Amino acid sequence: QVQLVESGGGLVQPGGSLRLSCAASGSSISINTMGWYRQAPGEQRVLVARITSTGNTVYADSVKGRFAISRDNAKNTVYLQMNNLKPEDTAVYYCKRTTMMGVIDWGKGTLVTVSS
Repeated sequence: QVQLVESGGGLVQPGGSLRLSCAASGSSISINTMGWYRQAPGEQRVLVARITSTGNTVYADSVKGRFAISRDNAKNTVYLQMNNLKPEDTAVYYCKRTTMMGVIDWGKGTLVTVSS
């Protein structure tokens, strides 16, 4: 079983940047699809970005051109670079692993607050 630990969240001003990390332990994530999701207060958890084992990426329309997902299989870690942050990006960001067998694992999340 894999453990996913997110880090890198915090308070940032509009227009600023943050880099989130999702460190996996207990199992290699190199062949898994990894994703970042977010959940704002009172809203459902939604996809932000995901990356397949071969590096194919998908982004939510709201973050295209501002966010970039990447992975370092040697470090068993997935990243989310977030630029030009907006107040509407405020949410708890979660890391998700999906195996080839359809098993899903979630991290506990990291809070991102965009405010002046």
